[in-house]
Amino acid sequence: MRVWAWLLGAVLAVPSMQAAAAGVERYTARVTRVSDGDTVWVQPVSGGPYRKLRLVGIDAPEICQSGGQAARAALAERVLQQRVRVEERGSDTYGRGLARIEQDGEDLNAWLVRSGLAWASGGGRHGYKDQQQQARRERRGVFAEARPEPPRDFRRRHGPCPLPAR
Repeated sequence: MRVWAWLLGAVLAVPSMQAAAAGVERYTARVTRVSDGDTVWVQPVSGGPYRKLRLVGIDAPEICQSGGQAARAALAERVLQQRVRVEERGSDTYGRGLARIEQDGEDLNAWLVRSGLAWASGGGRHGYKDQQQQARRERRGVFAEARPEPPRDFRRRHGPCPLPAR
């Protein structure tokens, strides 16, 4: 009997060990702040410090760029003070966790791109090129503009947006 219990425990532990080995952390959290269309602050439901997360695979317009305020407002309306499921993989050069978030089983990174509130960035595991093509075809959000400027080009030309006065 003990052998079966041990074997069952070992089998059930494999997915979590694989996730840990791959540098993936999955947890449920409450969104406490939306900084912009691709950056949120969360509080893990299990406790611990607040975490600043950069949504991986997307690039939302800068706050001072056309569409930036709309992206932040739409994301905030959808998730602020709500529970989300977080899949965090490492961090960026600014120390933000790189994450994909889900709400009620929907990938919100994909939703932002499909809604025209963000561009797909990079490829890899969470490439959102299909959602971006759909948003372009349907002329949603920033893709309704004749020549939308990707955020990376905007940052290259203008630098970062000035911080608001406090």
